[in-house]
Amino acid sequence: MTSQSAATLRSRYVAQAASDLEENRRRQQELAERISVLKQEEALLADILNLAEQYEGFADASRLPEQLQDEPVTAKAKKTFTGAASRRSVSAKSAPTGRTAKAGAKGKSRQPLLGDLLAELLGQYEEPRLAKELRDELLEKHPDRNPTPQVVRNTLESLVAKGRIRRHKQQRSVMYTLIKPGASDGDSSD
Repeated sequence: MTSQSAATLRSRYVAQAASDLEENRRRQQELAERISVLKQEEALLADILNLAEQYEGFADASRLPEQLQDEPVTAKAKKTFTGAASRRSVSAKSAPTGRTAKAGAKGKSRQPLLGDLLAELLGQYEEPRLAKELRDELLEKHPDRNPTPQVVRNTLESLVAKGRIRRHKQQRSVMYTLIKPGASDGDSSD
């Protein structure tokens, strides 16, 4: 092996090692960012568990505090993430977020639950109604509310599961009626 070929071989090794080192550092940076995101998620999940423990005594899930209507979930999550670093050293039990969230909910006037509004609309009719008709009427009577058609259908199905309304299928259409208090449940056409 000549000195020129040894120098070429050495320069290739040095270039490869420098490239590998750069790749290693890039991957370390990616992992550090991923760990940071995971710690933020951990703080958020700890807050959720803390809130769940506070509301454990509620038998009816519909009585839990509802999400503030004009604040999307992503914005709430980002707010929680900003405080995550300061909470890392504090245990989940002593995190003040649960009390803060509850105080914020008390300060804002609460809107009626979507299920209650839909049940109220259904109570005005004797005949079954389509989810689309109910949504259109809801948008007309409550312009501050704008649930998607899927949210309306999901809410109606939730009310069916709770026994508050009845589902009727007519060909490919699904219609709903309110179950009057004291009415027998035996005439379901499901």
